[in-house]
Amino acid sequence: MPDLPTVVCYGDSNTYGAIGPTDGRFPRDVRWPGVLAGELAGRAVVVEEGLNGRTTIWDDPFSPGRNGRDYLLPCLASHAPVAVLVIMLGTNDLKAIHRLGAAEIAAGAGSLVDVARVSGAGPGGGPPAVLLVSPPRLGEITRSSELWGFAGGVETSRRLGPLYEEAAAQCSAAFLDAAVLVEPDPSDGVHLDPAAHAVLGRAI
Repeated sequence: MPDLPTVVCYGDSNTYGAIGPTDGRFPRDVRWPGVLAGELAGRAVVVEEGLNGRTTIWDDPFSPGRNGRDYLLPCLASHAPVAVLVIMLGTNDLKAIHRLGAAEIAAGAGSLVDVARVSGAGPGGGPPAVLLVSPPRLGEITRSSELWGFAGGVETSRRLGPLYEEAAAQCSAAFLDAAVLVEPDPSDGVHLDPAAHAVLGRAI
């Protein structure tokens, strides 16, 4: 019996399932990749690759190892053949320390699609199909989100959707705008609550 196709979910703390301003993590079946796995039960294997603080292509001096481009190829190689790669990154690019505009963040996300396209990690040594997901917008700044460095990123986050859509089109990737589906928990303005995870997992 042939193996089921593999879907890799590549993201940050909202893929990891971080619980608001705590150090906790939602259970596997609550996190959106777990919801997706339930929707695809018997049809695909879903691999969670969420890492708190992960960016698209930028180094974070406070959190080494969070550059999403550095780990993408090893990630794909370790799970090959990958039928579908779902990328939802960009929230951590909004931190003030990076001084990035919406266009630069979208370009960073698009460059990850390019990496996947030449990875040879898809079925038969070809490229995996890619779904590029524009992340949820930041909510109102809270004490937690300000401490994490997001002050000033709210307006930029509202401009990401159309730019991600254009980046996906240029890279021949599928596109989904999470911001039209879900909003962050107002307790911290960054992370999703269980209801939002459920909506996003089903949509993806």
